[in-house]
Amino acid sequence: MHKPSVSIIITCYNLGEYVEEAIDSIKKYPNNNEYEVILVNDGSTDAKTNTILERIVLNDKTIQYINQSNLGLAKARNNGIKQAKGKYIIPLDADNKLRPEFIAKTISILDNSQDIDIVHGNAQNFGNKTDVWVCKPFYFPEMLLNNYIDACAGFRKKTWEELGGYDENMPVMGFEDWDLWIRMGNSGCKFEYVNEIFFDYRVRDNSMLADAWEKRKVLLDYIFSKKELKHLGLFRECIIENINLKQEPSFNFLVQVIIKKVKRKLHF
Repeated sequence: MHKPSVSIIITCYNLGEYVEEAIDSIKKYPNNNEYEVILVNDGSTDAKTNTILERIVLNDKTIQYINQSNLGLAKARNNGIKQAKGKYIIPLDADNKLRPEFIAKTISILDNSQDIDIVHGNAQNFGNKTDVWVCKPFYFPEMLLNNYIDACAGFRKKTWEELGGYDENMPVMGFEDWDLWIRMGNSGCKFEYVNEIFFDYRVRDNSMLADAWEKRKVLLDYIFSKKELKHLGLFRECIIENINLKQEPSFNFLVQVIIKKVKRKLHF
C-alpha cells in the first residue's frame, strides 16, 4: 500500500467555521497521493463545529478523523502524529491555510538533504492584519530569547519521536512549538529556512497566544527547568527581566542585556 510522504495534522477546538478553508488550501497541492490529512477534534464543545467536522469526514473518506475529549493542543497534535503514515509532518491550526509550495518544498528538501530535520518559511497574515510575516534562519541563541518560527513547519516524524513529541505537561497552552524548537536546537537538529510564503496565518481576536503571553514567566520557568535545558538559565533570567517582551525585542538588544548581567556577576 502506498504511503504518503507528508502527513498534515489539523487540530481543531471550536474553530469549525474555518476548517473547510484549511482543507481546501491543502487540496490545491496537485499530487494528492503525496500527502494525507489527519483531522483532530480536541473535544470541541461548540455544536456548530462538531456538525461541520462530522460532515467533512462523512463526505471525504480520505481524511482521517480523531475525535477525542479535550486533552489540549500538545496531546491533540501528538495523537495525530502517532497515527501519521508519512515520514514528514506539517502541523496546521484549523484557522490557517497552507500554500502548495510549502508541501512541495518540505518533501523535496527533506528527501534530498538527510542532515536537515526542519523546514520553515514565511507567512502571509490575513484577518486583523494583512502584512507578510518574514521569518529568518534558525539561530539557537536567538530562539532562546524569542520564538520566531511558527508551529506550521515541516519536520521529520523520526525527529519528533526521538524527542518525545510535544510536551503534554505544559502549564499553559500556546508555547508548545517554542518548547519543541528549543529542544530540537539543543539536540543538534538542523533547520532549513526558505524565504518564501509557506502558509496564511489568520490574525484574529481571542487567540490562545494572548493567554500564553500573560503567563509567559510561568511557561519560561517550566521550559528552562527541564534537565536538558537548565544550563541555559542565564538566557531565561534575561527573558523574564525584560519588561518589553511582548514587543519582541531585538536579539542585539537582549545580547547587550546579557553582557551587562555577566559583567555585574563577574564584578567588571
